[in-house]
Amino acid sequence: MTWMITGGAGYIGSHVVRALVADGQQVVVVDDLSTGDPERLPAGVPLVRGTVLDRALLDRTLSEHDVQGIVHIAAKKQVAESVERPLWYYRENVEGLRTVLEAAVEARVQRFVLSSSAAVYGMPDVDLVTEQTPCEPMSPYGETKLAGEWLVTAVGRAHGMATASLRYFNVAGAAAPELGDPGIFNLVPMVFDRLSRGQTPLIFGDDYPTPDGTCIRDYIHVEDIASAHVAAARRLTEDSKAALVLNIGRGEGVSVAEMVGIIQEISGHTGIAPEVTARRPGDPARVVASADAIGRELGWKAVYDVREMVASAWAGWQLRHPE
Repeated sequence: MTWMITGGAGYIGSHVVRALVADGQQVVVVDDLSTGDPERLPAGVPLVRGTVLDRALLDRTLSEHDVQGIVHIAAKKQVAESVERPLWYYRENVEGLRTVLEAAVEARVQRFVLSSSAAVYGMPDVDLVTEQTPCEPMSPYGETKLAGEWLVTAVGRAHGMATASLRYFNVAGAAAPELGDPGIFNLVPMVFDRLSRGQTPLIFGDDYPTPDGTCIRDYIHVEDIASAHVAAARRLTEDSKAALVLNIGRGEGVSVAEMVGIIQEISGHTGIAPEVTARRPGDPARVVASADAIGRELGWKAVYDVREMVASAWAGWQLRHPE
C-alpha cells in the first residue's frame, strides 16, 4: 500500500517519510515547500508540489499513486503567529484538513494519521498530562489542532476509517545533520542562535513553582516522533476500527534552566550565564506527557534522551551555520 504524507518535505515530515520508507512502505509526498525542502526526501520518493487546499491535486495524487493511507502533517504551527493571523491558521489547518479528509473519503482511503500537538491542553495543572486531561487550548494554533482531532474522529466514525491523532510534545533533534530543524522558534535552536552570535541565552521567568523556578517541559527526539508514526501506521493497517488519540512524549520533565545548561555544554559555549527576563504570557509551569497509553496501544516507547537530542540538533545547526 502507499501512504500519502502531507508536509513530508518539512522538518518532522521528512523524518516520518524516512522512517516509513525504512519500514518498507511506499510513500508519496504532497508539500507546498513553503517550509519544506525537496533535498530532505530519500531518493525515489515522489514529490507532488502543491497545497492541501487544492482538491483537484489531492484527487489526482490519491488516484495515480493508489493511496490507501494518509499521514497529515502539513500545517502552520507558530503560536504567536496564530494569535496575529487566526483566519489564516483556521484556513490552512482546519480547512486544509477538511479538504484532505473529503478527498480521502471520496477515494475510499481507510487509514488516517493526524499530526496534533500538546498545545490542545493549554495550561494543565497536573503532574502528568494524560489523554483524558481536559483540553483548553490557549491559542488559535491549539484550537485548530483540537478541532482537527474532532473532525478526524467524526469522519472516521462516519465512514469506517481507522484513525490516530498523535499529540506531539516538545520536538528536538535530527536523524542526520542535513535533517535538522531550520526554524528558530523552539528552545533548542533559539539558544543555539544566541550562543552562536555571542549573545546571552534567555530564560523567560525563573519564579515558577518548580524546583529551579523555570518551566518544565517534556522533550522528545524527532526520530522517536517518526517511529511513533510507523507504529500508528501498522496499527491502523491491522485494526480497521481504531480511533486513537495519543500523546507522544518521554514522560520525563526537564526544566528550561537544565536544558540551557545541556545546550551550552554540548555546544561548547559554557561560562555564559543565562539572562532571566519576564515570563511570556501563557507559559504553563509544567507540561509533561504521560506516555502510558501509546505504550499500551502501539507498543511504542521513546528511546532517545535529552543529550542525544541536543547533540544531534547541534550537528545540524553547525552544518547550516558553518560560520
